[in-house]
Amino acid sequence: MAATLPGCAALAPREAGVDRRLADLPRAGLDLRRPVTVRWNDHLVPWIEAETDADLAFALGLVHGHLRGAQVSLLRMVARGRLSEMAGPFARDIDHALRVLDFGRAAPAIEAAWPAETQEFVHAFLAGLNHALLRGRRPPEFGLLGLSPEPFTVADMLAVGRLAGTDINWLAYFSLLAERGNPGFTRLWRRTLEAGAGLADPAEHAGADPKRAALGSILAGVSRSGSNAVAVAPSRSASGGALLASDPHLGLSLPNLWLVAGMRSPSFHAVGMMVPGLPIIGLGRNPGVAWGGTNLRAASSDLFDVSRLPPSAFAESETVIRQRLWFRARRKVRTTTLGPVVTDAPPVPSRNGEALALRWAGHEPTDEITALLRAVRAPDAEAFRESFARFGVSPQNMLYADRAGTIGRVTAAVLPGRAGFPADGPVLDGNDPAATAPWDRLRDARDLPRLENPPEGVIASANENPNTWAEDPPPIGWFFSDGDRVERLRQLLLAKPKLTPADMAALQMDTRAPKAAALAAGLLARFDALPGGPPEPAMLARLRGWDGDYAENSEAALVFELLLGKLVPALLPEGRSGGGRGAETGWNFLTTFALRDLDALPPERREAALRAAAAEAAPLAARYRTWGEVHRLRAAHWLVNAPVVGRRFVFGTYPVGGSRETPMKTGHGLVSGPHEVSFGSMARFVSDLADPDANWFTLFGGQDGWLGSAAFADQVPLWREGRGIRVPLRPATVAAEFPRATVLSPR
Repeated sequence: MAATLPGCAALAPREAGVDRRLADLPRAGLDLRRPVTVRWNDHLVPWIEAETDADLAFALGLVHGHLRGAQVSLLRMVARGRLSEMAGPFARDIDHALRVLDFGRAAPAIEAAWPAETQEFVHAFLAGLNHALLRGRRPPEFGLLGLSPEPFTVADMLAVGRLAGTDINWLAYFSLLAERGNPGFTRLWRRTLEAGAGLADPAEHAGADPKRAALGSILAGVSRSGSNAVAVAPSRSASGGALLASDPHLGLSLPNLWLVAGMRSPSFHAVGMMVPGLPIIGLGRNPGVAWGGTNLRAASSDLFDVSRLPPSAFAESETVIRQRLWFRARRKVRTTTLGPVVTDAPPVPSRNGEALALRWAGHEPTDEITALLRAVRAPDAEAFRESFARFGVSPQNMLYADRAGTIGRVTAAVLPGRAGFPADGPVLDGNDPAATAPWDRLRDARDLPRLENPPEGVIASANENPNTWAEDPPPIGWFFSDGDRVERLRQLLLAKPKLTPADMAALQMDTRAPKAAALAAGLLARFDALPGGPPEPAMLARLRGWDGDYAENSEAALVFELLLGKLVPALLPEGRSGGGRGAETGWNFLTTFALRDLDALPPERREAALRAAAAEAAPLAARYRTWGEVHRLRAAHWLVNAPVVGRRFVFGTYPVGGSRETPMKTGHGLVSGPHEVSFGSMARFVSDLADPDANWFTLFGGQDGWLGSAAFADQVPLWREGRGIRVPLRPATVAAEFPRATVLSPR
């Protein structure tokens, strides 16, 4: 009986080997001008050889649709605010918020401004994608979610691109909006600016509001919000060629939010990582240049109070939300010249019914597709750098290295020409011309900081504040990484006179956080100063001498995190302990304020807080011995969030090292016992410019999104062991290492 139910193919998928999956690829009667050869390795990485650029684009789209058709369809549903069509009424308010944010708002203007070469490439890509979506086998998830195949449009593609470019400052904005009006808000905002609030778990930001938590998890999970990237000059490279390594940080769900591909046509010759459903390489390598990026964490948005604008300033429409197994819902969407009114959506908190509009660079007609299509064809560093003049979202630190030995960094973003950030809160007055004027003078990559060939011969980026590397940068943001990762990356890069690709791969696996060691030493000093000596001396002995290494087998890391988990809530202002939720439990706040706030307590309260934290942590430290026992990496399909059947989509949990701000990022909040990591270093890339074939990629998961496929999660062991898959550029090497050949035939 169960076998006849819709979705049983997803709940009990059939195993499909690599050859079976290749046999299912549509290969005849295609909208091609000439035959195209797609070579495959054992991990289902495609290497496409086409005689025309348009045929390459079509084949790329076909491969995306074949390998990741269900994922592409889901990304469209998120970007378009159509989750209720799968999840029913629970997602209604989330859909309302997504439609207010309107990721496709700028699509018509963007498409109208595309040069002819971009138009041709995109439309050919979509033709291939739609051929796979509409004529290929139906993915197992469709029955479970109640989905039917439908064509993917230019507007859909651009909306997905904008979704991936979400301004991660929104997560902090929404958290702070919930606090506005409460006592101490001005202090909280000023401390946020001082700390440079880091990216905490969206559920931690959202407190008890499940819909705000769900919205935050969606935006954090699909946006390019983290990452590490390093570039090494030939003078510091063992091969004599520049090196580049990059590992993006995103949600750790399967299938991965990247797929790996190689390609060659008259204009294109490259290998790299692509977002499913988008025709561009986000990080990768061509014969002349390698590149990778990290999120700039720039404030590409502003919130404006538009409550006092006249009624004529608002354009109002009604959106209809279809709900699975339920009636349709109708919701209001209002827009102004300062952006959509985001507080009309229930997941976005408002104070006394005020109307707040969001002005976002992603609603401007910036052109990331053309920028990255030009970057992938760039023969050298100069051409690569100049490709980003109209690149807007998400703001990126783009690192690059070329075959001639140049290494550099370009700030790829479109940002308002601000003079600074307000001292009392994130909401600006929509009636104040001085507040709105910065949006009349937008800055782009030509006006923002850049760096090339620094004397030390290395460049590292990890979402840090540009003030740490650029001279007199304009006001860019306030929501940066703590700086721990970039400090550790630089330590590793400068520790050896000559570096190899193996060193780059080891750097991506590093689990040390220097500021964690400093904070632990500070806590121990305060425990030791207590009258009568420190409490729980056996537990604290496991922490002494710790160097900040969150290795899987570390006892010290476990003790440190358990102590923080019990101590930090006691340091929060009254009324905001809430189990240790909110921006004030983020790593930036902890490293900036934890010891300062502890020392500011009256001596009796400080002693009581320390003793209570030790007493509460001790039983947990006795029950669990190592960090990996409580810090677990979950390999799970994104359907794990589905009610009732979700746990059927967990494929395994593993002990893992790393933490919030280690180079191998495995994010988490305050720790009170076993927990699962859902955000972190989910893909890796290393390249040596001395050798066109020296390019290695690894995904947390696998290439194929088809449930039951042999290539669905086959790279998880490689990811855990720090090994990569070589994806070469030389045709002879490609032929040898990608032995399976599929010929795509025109009509």
